[in-house]
Amino acid sequence: MGSSIIWYCGEKKMKKIEYREQALKILPWVCANCGRDFSGKKLRELTVHHKDHNFKNNPPDGSNWELLCIYCHDNEHSRSLDAEWLPAQDTDREKKATITHSPFAGLMDLLQDPAAKKNKHK
Repeated sequence: MGSSIIWYCGEKKMKKIEYREQALKILPWVCANCGRDFSGKKLRELTVHHKDHNFKNNPPDGSNWELLCIYCHDNEHSRSLDAEWLPAQDTDREKKATITHSPFAGLMDLLQDPAAKKNKHK
């Protein structure tokens, strides 16, 4: 699945291992987001997500990786893409919410006993 590789020194010679293979060796086969277990043919649905979003940052210990199912992985990246298109929020000048109406303004009048209403209006 892909040609991205990591290099590491071990026993005085360089070895290359595809980072997905390395991640599958050292991380549990569970989606870090939704918690689904994967094995057998379903294992191909488990993908490596780079926590810092830098696909070139592939330490051999896997500290920048987490395994996500394809659905959670797509969701993770779509959230960051959506954030690029949303306007930046200025927290200093954030508008305070003002209440323009009260949905329960006449509720007590409606709930009162009809006899009590007649006495109130006399």
